[in-house]
Amino acid sequence: MISKGIKNKSFYYIIFLPAVIVILFLTVYPIFDVFSLSFYKYNYLSDSKTFFGFKNFVRIFNDRTFQRSFTNTLIFSTLATFSETAIGIFLALLFYGYFKGKRVFMIMVIFPMMISTMVICAVWKTLYHYDIGLLNYLLKLIGLKPFGWLINQNVALLSIVLVDIWQWSPFAFIIIQAGLNSIPKEVFEAASIDGANYRKTLLYITFPILFSQIMLVVLLRTIDTFRIFGKVYALTQGGPGNATETLSYYVYREGFTYFNLGRASTASVYILLVIGVIAFFYIRNILREENS
Repeated sequence: MISKGIKNKSFYYIIFLPAVIVILFLTVYPIFDVFSLSFYKYNYLSDSKTFFGFKNFVRIFNDRTFQRSFTNTLIFSTLATFSETAIGIFLALLFYGYFKGKRVFMIMVIFPMMISTMVICAVWKTLYHYDIGLLNYLLKLIGLKPFGWLINQNVALLSIVLVDIWQWSPFAFIIIQAGLNSIPKEVFEAASIDGANYRKTLLYITFPILFSQIMLVVLLRTIDTFRIFGKVYALTQGGPGNATETLSYYVYREGFTYFNLGRASTASVYILLVIGVIAFFYIRNILREENS
């Protein structure tokens, strides 16, 4: 019996071994390679590689462009994540229960998430266009001057945030609605019998039960928004000036425009560290909630 169990375990290890090798090759090796390159001054075009130690980390940390990119990323991630989570909660509560036309409206709400990011950016870039954009056309109809949605330094980043909110709020809605539908209706019926109104039911029953789902949405959207690249590249390419340059775009520019792979790798390490810290606090809060 013992030898049979050992054979079964060996069989499972052999089956999973190819998948483990692929995962290690696609994740662990690139991360290790990025960490390694971050200690070098490496220009791909000239093929010159000089050991720099921690100089890259110090220089990039003091780089004003990097600081601006970090600030832009932090603003973008915070606004997009919490707006999408709030809208997701609102939509989940709105679609709770049955009403006529629910399936049609739900498809309409989820539809933006199904479209390619580049297609969405092409549509919104047309909407934002200064001369022929729909938004400026509507402003003209009500007697206001056209607005530079993507060329004004003060609002360009917020314009990209709006695009991300439009695309990914349905993602938050789906996760939170799944959690809401898993709550037994008897819980709400019991609260109603005990005299709890809608506000108290939300604060003391619904939100505490949905805590894990809400935190999951916050974590996933924070990670995704913190490495935002596609929308910035398609809509503004970091402009005007550095008003919309994010960390991922900074990495792209250093690595594939200037071919300074050492600096690009160092910036990538900073991104990885920030996301790691965020994930750590999320996991700690979830484990604390499960153990309480």
